[in-house]
Amino acid sequence: MALALLFAGQGAQKVGMGRSLHESSPGARALYEEAGRVLGWDLARVSFEGPDAELTQTRVCQPALFVHGFALLAALRERRALPAVGMALGLSLGEVTACAAADVFDFGTGLRIVAERGRLMQSACERSSGAMAAVIGSTREVVLALCGEFGIEAANFNAPGQIIISGERQRVAAALAAAKERGISKAIPLNVAGAYHSRLMEPARVEFEAFLKGIPFAPPSFPIFTNTTGRALLEPSEIKAALVRQVVSPVLWEGCMLSAAEAGATEFWELGPGAVLAGLARRTNKAWRVRSIAEAADLAP
Repeated sequence: MALALLFAGQGAQKVGMGRSLHESSPGARALYEEAGRVLGWDLARVSFEGPDAELTQTRVCQPALFVHGFALLAALRERRALPAVGMALGLSLGEVTACAAADVFDFGTGLRIVAERGRLMQSACERSSGAMAAVIGSTREVVLALCGEFGIEAANFNAPGQIIISGERQRVAAALAAAKERGISKAIPLNVAGAYHSRLMEPARVEFEAFLKGIPFAPPSFPIFTNTTGRALLEPSEIKAALVRQVVSPVLWEGCMLSAAEAGATEFWELGPGAVLAGLARRTNKAWRVRSIAEAADLAP
C-alpha cells in the first residue's frame, strides 16, 4: 500500500475537535500543551469548548486545525497504527501541516508559521471587503468566463464540478446574481471572513514571504504536493516559495489528488475534522480507497 495523508484546510473546524485525542493520547496531549506555550493562549480550550465564533476566526482556526492534524498523526504513531507514508498533501492551510508531517520543519516551527499566516490573512480580510462562493455542477470554462466577466477569481478547483470563486464582495454578489443566466444552476455564498486565494490577500503574501525568509526548511522525508501547481515538490526553496505563492493563488486540489494517484497512492487517509477531503476524493474518483480520521474512535483500523 502506498499511503497518502490528507490534511484539512480552513472551514473544516468544529467545536470539540481533538478533545477525545487530548483525553486518550499522551502524545496528542503534549502537542496541545506545547501549542499553548508557543501561542501564548489556550488553543485547547477554544478547540474543545469554542465558542464557534472564536474558533472560526482565521487567526484561531488555522493553528487549531494544524494542531489537530498533527495530534492525529501522533496518536496513530503512538498506537503503531500508521503504515509507511508515501506522500502528503493538504488543502490550503493543510499544506503547512503536510510539510510538518514530512519533517520540512518541526511542530513548533510549523505552529508559528500557521499562526502568522492566520494573523496576516485575517488582517488582510479586515482591510478589504471580500467574499467567496461555491459553484457546483458547472465546467471550468463556464466558471472562468464568469470570473473574467465580473473581475473576480477562481480560488479553489476542489473536485469535478466544484469550484470556489473569490473577490470583492459586490463583484461576487453580482456574479451570483448572473450565474443562472450563464448556465450555472447552483452557486452558494460561503460564510467566510474574506476573499482567500485572491489578489485581496496580496498584503498577507508580502508579509508572509518576509516572515518565512528567516526560517530554514529541510528536504521532505516524502513528497509533498503543492496546491499552486498540483505537482510534487522535494526542494526546500521551492516548497517555501509555493507556500508563499499559495496565499494568492488558486488551490488546485483536484490536480493534487490526481497527481498523488498517478505517483502511486493506493489509499488516502484524511487527518482532520468533517470528512470534507474524503468527500472531494470520492467526487473525483469513486474507486479510490479513502479513510477519514478525526477523533480517537477513528484511530482503530
